[in-house]
Amino acid sequence: MTNRFRRYALAPLAVMMLVVAGACSSTKSNGAANTGGSTQLPSTTLAGSGSSFQDAFDQQVFRDFTNDVQKNVTVNYAPTGSGQGQTDLAGGLVDFAGSDSLVAPADLSKFKGPLLYVPIVSAPITISYHVSSVAKLTLSASTIAKIFSSKVTKWNAPEIGADNPGVSLPSTTIVVVHRSDGSGTTANFTKYLTEAAPSDWTLGTAKTVNWATSTIGAEKNTGVADKIKSTEGAIGYVDFSDAKAAGLAFASVKNAAGKVVAPSLAGATAAMASAPISADVTVSPMNAPGADAYPITSPTYTIVYATQKDHAKGTALKALLEYVLGTGQDKAAGLDYAKLPDALLAKAKAQVTKIVVP
Repeated sequence: MTNRFRRYALAPLAVMMLVVAGACSSTKSNGAANTGGSTQLPSTTLAGSGSSFQDAFDQQVFRDFTNDVQKNVTVNYAPTGSGQGQTDLAGGLVDFAGSDSLVAPADLSKFKGPLLYVPIVSAPITISYHVSSVAKLTLSASTIAKIFSSKVTKWNAPEIGADNPGVSLPSTTIVVVHRSDGSGTTANFTKYLTEAAPSDWTLGTAKTVNWATSTIGAEKNTGVADKIKSTEGAIGYVDFSDAKAAGLAFASVKNAAGKVVAPSLAGATAAMASAPISADVTVSPMNAPGADAYPITSPTYTIVYATQKDHAKGTALKALLEYVLGTGQDKAAGLDYAKLPDALLAKAKAQVTKIVVP
């Protein structure tokens, strides 16, 4: 559900011009004092939509920004899914998109100008499950791929048993739950399977997948979490924050180094730190090397136009992103997200300075 934060200010035109001029001169600083601090921007509304993966982080940090830093700025964010967020940005319906996946090259022509990716945080994608008699579960990449492609259909299948020696597994039928909407979580999860278990996963990687008819679809990470929680025998992929909020059990996963790692912020940080940073400041930590790396870790981004069309909106958007990459990073762990590694954070801040405001 979208949180709406409304603040209004009335001021003489001359004062408003001075405020805007002062705000524009402070875009290279960071943290609460750097994003305007006591210098208030004029009344402005920013709209965003997209990733439900980053929603818990966005809602709290955006609220803090409007309450504590820029009281005249309204920020509305709708967790519609990464695919819809990209569509909304291309259609001019929002000022920024939240996304866990990159825009497909074939879709770039739909946008009204060059884009910038600004990474904001990362988090594990959990393999959450509901089997009442199984308190702890370990899964390898091969077994995960076979489960989600409906090649393994019972909880006591030999493949699951081999990953869990000594564990009593029921003969319950496996119910695969997946995203029904265009999802960056789906894109990253299937990218992991493509990289870690290419011979067992043959459904490709994209924001939507041609799932077997025996599976169940649900909208948003929260929808998948709810469906798993209410269905005995269910298994699905859910972001760390929503899985914890729903009280779900989630599996430990054998990583590329052969170590069994539970989803955690420390594991996400280890995976992100080993991932190379691309020229467009995107990263791919899926199946990352390292004994401590959680192998299904997803970065998440704010996507913006490099050249803004509106002065007030562009100035407020830069201030918001500076706050997210400053004070917002200190809030990440408390919201079940991992802050960006130092090298990536520096490049993310540099992305914000590239935004051109008329």
